[in-house]
Amino acid sequence: MIKEFKEFIMRGSVLDLAVGVVIGSAFTAIVTKVVDGLITPLVSLVFVMTTGKQSADDALGALVFSVKGVPFKIGDVISAIITFLITAFVLFLIVKAANRMKKKPEAEADKTEEILLTSEDYLEQIRDLLAAQNAEKTVAVTKESATDNKN
Repeated sequence: MIKEFKEFIMRGSVLDLAVGVVIGSAFTAIVTKVVDGLITPLVSLVFVMTTGKQSADDALGALVFSVKGVPFKIGDVISAIITFLITAFVLFLIVKAANRMKKKPEAEADKTEEILLTSEDYLEQIRDLLAAQNAEKTVAVTKESATDNKN
């Protein structure tokens, strides 16, 4: 059972998944900081400039309302949606770049296979060259005998 567990853990897909989870959680922290430190302030600035309010809290106050004392924080929902969309888009770009890098070595390998000639290919080329040389010699001999017969 331990041997089977070891084989399961050492399979490439499990290791790739583990690396993906670790990288994903680290990347999520980066995206969260970008959204909190850059995107959210820019959105707040747009709301302040368009509403003419003095602060982002005043401008975004319309996005927080309460019904019978229960607060509904629409701004937090919008922020979570923006964070999700940015994260999904950046991950899309990363996967697209990774797929592009994977395709290039395969394409180069295909080209290398086309360039490599087999021994049969070399033998065919040698045969064709020898046949061409023999044809030239035959033509030359025929011309010599034709000129000798005229003399």
